[in-house]
Amino acid sequence: MTFTTRFAPSPTGPLHLGHAYSAMLAHDMARAAKGTFLLRIEDIDQTRARPGWEAQIYDDLRWLGLNWPEPVMRQSDRLPAYRAALERLWDMDLLYPCTCSRRDIEIAASAPQEGVERVLGPDGPVYPGTCRPAAPPPGAMPRALPLRLDMARALAMAGTPEFTETGQGPGGQSGAISSDCKAMLTGIGDVVLSRRNMGTSYHLSVVVDDAAQSVSHVVRGQDLFEATAIHVLLQRLLDLPTPVYHHHRLIRDETGKRLAKRDDARAIALFRAEGASPMDIRGLVGL
Repeated sequence: MTFTTRFAPSPTGPLHLGHAYSAMLAHDMARAAKGTFLLRIEDIDQTRARPGWEAQIYDDLRWLGLNWPEPVMRQSDRLPAYRAALERLWDMDLLYPCTCSRRDIEIAASAPQEGVERVLGPDGPVYPGTCRPAAPPPGAMPRALPLRLDMARALAMAGTPEFTETGQGPGGQSGAISSDCKAMLTGIGDVVLSRRNMGTSYHLSVVVDDAAQSVSHVVRGQDLFEATAIHVLLQRLLDLPTPVYHHHRLIRDETGKRLAKRDDARAIALFRAEGASPMDIRGLVGL
């Protein structure tokens, strides 16, 4: 298999130094292995994605000296593939519709049972199971409602998620990683795989797309380490290959807070406008 990495930004704001580090690291690793670096645009959230931000992604990355094969995969063109994956999971009795709003979940999470601490997972407060049915719902998969993965059923069917880590998790985890199924039930819970008006979710689309693009090594920040167990579980359920994962350190500001897209002061475009060179950016992020 060809050594293949990817960088998959969302066109919802400017790329900052953290994005530059992740993209350049993935590009460097692929080139060192005489492999392929791919760019993918994760634009499933059409309410926030903007053509102007997408155009700037291409411009900034080319300025950094990165190159990739064309055409670029865009998730908004991939809805039929996500639908097919959801249909398969539905037929396996692993999904159920959920009508809870984010507000409903926040209220339930802020008033836990006595002696039970509020738990935050990769997607925020862990879902309390309000809509989870006692038995798999019958009939055809609904098209208009969000769908959640029944985590207990999924783990019972697929077994313990395992993967190889060549970077480091936030706690220094590296090498052969075996997830804790009990911890996934209590610390992750029934994740959303299809959001309202989107037809998919990050967890589902990233798994389907990595397989479609034959990504062999996923290079991404440590903030996504916890979500990897979800992704490996979905790969097992859908009979997809599990890549090698390489989670890297996060680029932070002077206070130690990781950068976000609202950190315009650290946007690549601003450094460019001030006369910085690509090598300056490499120096700033420690490459």
